[in-house]
Amino acid sequence: MPLLLGACLVATTAHAQLKNLPDPIKFGQIDNQDLTAAPFAADSAAAAVVLCDYGRSHMEGHLEGFQVVFERVTRVKILKKAGYDVATIEIPLYHRDENREKVSNLRGFTYNLVNGAVEKTKLEPGGAFLEKRTANVDVQKFTLPGVREGSVIEYAYTLRSDFVFNFQDWTFQHAIPVRWSEYRVSIPSFYKYKIVYQGYRPLDVDKPSVGQTGMSVEQKIGGTSTSRTLSLTTGTEDHQWVLKNVPAFREEPYMTTADDYLARLDFQLAGEQWREGEYEDLTDTWPKINHRLMLDESFGQQLDRGNFLKDQMRALALLHADPAARAAAVRQIVMASVRYNGTNRYSSEVSLRKAYDAHRGTSADVNLLLIAALRDAGLTANPVLLSTRDHGRIDKQFPLLSKFNYVVALVPLADGKELLVDATEPLLPCGVLPERCLNQTGRLIPADKNAEGRWVDLAPTLRHVRFRQIALTLDAQGGLKGKAHEERGGYSAADGRETLAAEGEKKFLAGVANRHEGWTVAKLALGQVEDVSKPLTLDYEFSQPAEDNATAGTFYLSPLQHFSSEQNPFRRESRSYAVDMGVPEEETVMVVLTLPTGYELAEVPKPAVVDLPNGGGRFIYSVTASTPGLVQLTSRLSLRNTVYPAEQYAGLRELYRIMLARHSEKLIIQKKSGS
Repeated sequence: MPLLLGACLVATTAHAQLKNLPDPIKFGQIDNQDLTAAPFAADSAAAAVVLCDYGRSHMEGHLEGFQVVFERVTRVKILKKAGYDVATIEIPLYHRDENREKVSNLRGFTYNLVNGAVEKTKLEPGGAFLEKRTANVDVQKFTLPGVREGSVIEYAYTLRSDFVFNFQDWTFQHAIPVRWSEYRVSIPSFYKYKIVYQGYRPLDVDKPSVGQTGMSVEQKIGGTSTSRTLSLTTGTEDHQWVLKNVPAFREEPYMTTADDYLARLDFQLAGEQWREGEYEDLTDTWPKINHRLMLDESFGQQLDRGNFLKDQMRALALLHADPAARAAAVRQIVMASVRYNGTNRYSSEVSLRKAYDAHRGTSADVNLLLIAALRDAGLTANPVLLSTRDHGRIDKQFPLLSKFNYVVALVPLADGKELLVDATEPLLPCGVLPERCLNQTGRLIPADKNAEGRWVDLAPTLRHVRFRQIALTLDAQGGLKGKAHEERGGYSAADGRETLAAEGEKKFLAGVANRHEGWTVAKLALGQVEDVSKPLTLDYEFSQPAEDNATAGTFYLSPLQHFSSEQNPFRRESRSYAVDMGVPEEETVMVVLTLPTGYELAEVPKPAVVDLPNGGGRFIYSVTASTPGLVQLTSRLSLRNTVYPAEQYAGLRELYRIMLARHSEKLIIQKKSGS
């Protein structure tokens, strides 16, 4: 941008067609009908509803560059006490070096209807405070005063940002319903942004237009403090988006972070073109990112300085010729040296030596030390960046380092396979990533800082496996006794061991006994607790007295109901986004029921087989009584996919409904005729 280089700009913008549009909301002009106590008709369960959320962004000149100016007016109706927390607002503010985002013209009111008159309570000037959230993000927080059931709150502010790459995004959907959400932007034509809309329903208004901006430019003359004023006019690319009557977003089982599903607009600076100049591509590339990372003090340089375990690692190399076994041995030493503190990062805030001496660190401290140690042990090891499930999915189209928050090691093996290694979870075997990391894809950062790198599939190497084998004996009075053997494999084993470590064995086993209300549970014994490569086992004996109202000669039993899932995780009738399980699941229950002498199964229930499309899953149920005096029941659930699209939700829900119905099905045990 030759004309503007070293210039100080002051801009006044006429938003052309957008400027002529009426605003959907005027601050301070409230509709008294919104103050009535009537519930929100579209969602009677809502604790609050956004009546209108209106934002607009444009650019102005500032010092030697530009600022993004974002203005917002929001009005919310509080319906129930559960909605009071909506009156606390957080505005994230990014800062880097001397540049930062700042809020100005913050104002707010709470409106209440008191004896038929509107009472206004003002947000006082000192009612907002700044809170540090991360190294580069502060949060400005404030709470609207005087909130009660039936209140209407509104607030408005202007946010000025020195970061043109960080053009203000917009979220249409929230945890409460939204009656009207509108966003307007006016972008000078010399800046080009990629604009991505995420949402399962089309926008009600999606209207592009063009306008003009007149700018006054103060340009310094030579190296002096003297400046001159230039005038220029440039076109603008304007846009208006509206989404009406947006339902509340409610979290459901089997999903990543809510940000992956909310209706929203995201902006990424793609390039710039000044007057007659050539278009300059400003998008990041992976070779550029790789180069920066490997030169970064908190990433690549850490790997070069993390060789203080070299002598110990060389000794391991002599003990373990097999690369996989050597990697596992290195991982054990790292896990014993530095404990994961629960904070997820891809780069280290302190030196690896400092984290090692403290015996505690972030995921980056642990796994960057792991990579350095693997290399010292003679293994090829490179970092793989990923985003944890609670951080959000990765879009491969956009090379954005900010979308990542975790790093693991990749070790190539001799047979062409690859080992992904993480040292934060001692309860998982080597080569198995924690569940939080199973977010579909990661990015390999090669040791050569000029290399391209590649995407790495993060498909899980284990499943959630639950196996139960039950031997039941029914007596002639209707009482039951038996033995149970349970096995938890894969990620279920890790979950079980984590609960066991947190609760202790006594409390853990008491929880098992409490699952069987009214039963006497004895001789509980855990097995294979320490060997994380094997299933966690549990054995116990139990007895259940006959029910008081048991009918002599006829008994009604639902054996599977006591040893399997009790609820359908998919409770809502429909779902608009994918079911992301992260890990395939398999659950098997086998019951052998021994009948009292002279009794038989009155009728053998019909078997059931339910298949999901494209081999995505199956439920099998069968009851057999081929051996006199014995009834065998088998239930097997297999969910083979990690992600099921929204259109398969109904099938998943129905599969669970059928399974639970079959588990609760009553077996009729009766005396044989003539007995």
